[in-house]
Amino acid sequence: MYVTDYSPLLLSLKVAGISTFFVFIFGVFFAHLFSRKKFFGKSIIESLFMLPLVLPPTVVGFGLLILFGKNGFIGSWLLNWFDFQVVFTWIGAVIASIVVSFPLMYQSAAAAFESLDARMENAARTMGASNWRVFWTISFRLAWPGLLAGLVLSFARGLGEFGATLMLAGYIPGKTDTIPMAIYFAVESGQMEKATFWVVIIVALGFSTIMWLNWWSRRNIERYKNDNA
Repeated sequence: MYVTDYSPLLLSLKVAGISTFFVFIFGVFFAHLFSRKKFFGKSIIESLFMLPLVLPPTVVGFGLLILFGKNGFIGSWLLNWFDFQVVFTWIGAVIASIVVSFPLMYQSAAAAFESLDARMENAARTMGASNWRVFWTISFRLAWPGLLAGLVLSFARGLGEFGATLMLAGYIPGKTDTIPMAIYFAVESGQMEKATFWVVIIVALGFSTIMWLNWWSRRNIERYKNDNA
């Protein structure tokens, strides 16, 4: 079947790319902060971070709809001050992707930072290095393999997000129709060939992403073994 409208592919890549950008920044920030700090309520906050990973996507979407709807706390503020509405826009799809993919980034980043030897960072500080320099020259570089794994997984998760996106962004052809949306509504309307086409596309994207991550991980493990042989 020949598909002339490739907007679901372009929109999916756009949404996944933008959401991954923000997820990476906030995931790395909070993971590094929490890996080096101990305070009351830390476990509660981390549990909240990981909650979207275990909740049904529709529940996450319902929470976002309550928050960003016209009568929601954030939604009403955006509407009154900026005359802007998140619901039924591609930005809503980005927000949904950020929320559902953040736990993967945070989990990977936290594991990466916690595996580092804190004595290396402390030694750099005693030599006069600022916390910012210690982070970029030591923490970030040593944790990069784990951070990259979280980055790739977050992108793949954002690419395949459906439930929360449907609740917050809805389905508007040419505006909020990501690939998962296009598949669902193609099946609903009996357009099985169209649904099959998009299934093949998203499976190929997801498979190639995971394959690349596995290849990159094996290459780095082999390099590490050779360097320490």
